[in-house]
Amino acid sequence: MAQPREATTTRTFVDNYCANYKHLFPEVRSFEFFKWLHVGLVSDIDRKSLPAIAKYLGLNNQALLHFVTESPWQVNELRNQRLSIIRQVLQGRSFTLIIDDTGDKKKGKTTDYVDKQYIGNLGTFENGIVSVNAYAFLDGLIFPLTFKVFRPLKRLKPGDTFKTKPQLIAEIIEELQAGGFTFDLVLADTVYGECDTLINILNQSQLNFIVAIRSNVGFWLAPSQKIRYTSWKKFHRIFSNGKTEQSYIREIIFGSRRELRYWQITNNREQSAENFTMFLMSNLSKSITSAVDNPYGLITWLEYGCKHSKNYIGWSDFRITNYEQIERWWEIVSSVYCMQSMQFHIFQQKSNQAIHNQNTELIA
Repeated sequence: MAQPREATTTRTFVDNYCANYKHLFPEVRSFEFFKWLHVGLVSDIDRKSLPAIAKYLGLNNQALLHFVTESPWQVNELRNQRLSIIRQVLQGRSFTLIIDDTGDKKKGKTTDYVDKQYIGNLGTFENGIVSVNAYAFLDGLIFPLTFKVFRPLKRLKPGDTFKTKPQLIAEIIEELQAGGFTFDLVLADTVYGECDTLINILNQSQLNFIVAIRSNVGFWLAPSQKIRYTSWKKFHRIFSNGKTEQSYIREIIFGSRRELRYWQITNNREQSAENFTMFLMSNLSKSITSAVDNPYGLITWLEYGCKHSKNYIGWSDFRITNYEQIERWWEIVSSVYCMQSMQFHIFQQKSNQAIHNQNTELIA
């Protein structure tokens, strides 16, 4: 009996990473398309749509589309394998769990779960599709963990159950903990109009958290109570590219200090419409800057690092309307994101080993 042919080679780092998934594809051709999509999604083409990727790679567009939409591979198996790889990298270490909801504008109502809804990364109501996403942040690296689509009440399909975004977050936390992941801090952006529900869920899970909140969050104070502000403290805001900017942080105390503490971060203590200002809520018993080396750096990853990296590799460039197929596309994008993080992790390991060897030689 003839042995099946070996899959065509692509790029060495892509082949090495994708080899971890080979057993999930019953057909050699399917595995090849899986690898070629990883090559296409990390390329420098402007839009990572399937036609654009097919043209860039010299592949048949319909064959590539068939792989994403019809090929007999299971999205859950792909996700579980990716999470297994991430667990091996983490080696049981605790990390910061980043939660965010990502929305993409879409025209019409042809695409499943598209509706006029609040899109957090745009800060406004738009017609689009929204998902809740979870990432692991450790040693300056981001690893994509999982995602869940938000199904608007008006767009539910037969068999669907309506779940709020905080409920989806609760499911994600429960699933990750059941899967052996440990995290010592949750970083999240508040979901529009659902801040209290999210905080209750995080408290029930007995998790430390820092949550970005809207500036118009209000509190009831007794007539004798007043709002107090601590003195501004300097800290260096670290961007994802390594650059720094001097910023300031202070605590806002509503009446008396509570279990939940509130903080304001700005890049200029003088009030100005051009200033950057962010408000944070936390249940940490000590100051945010004492507990977290770079609080704004984590927020930066939430607002820019995760979303921009994911969009760069094609998260929103799908041209399909069925959610089961969209989920397959998103899972492939998540795999590409994981591959990139793995490359940085390998580079870190080699760099740390080189430093260790150099120090050993100096001691000797």
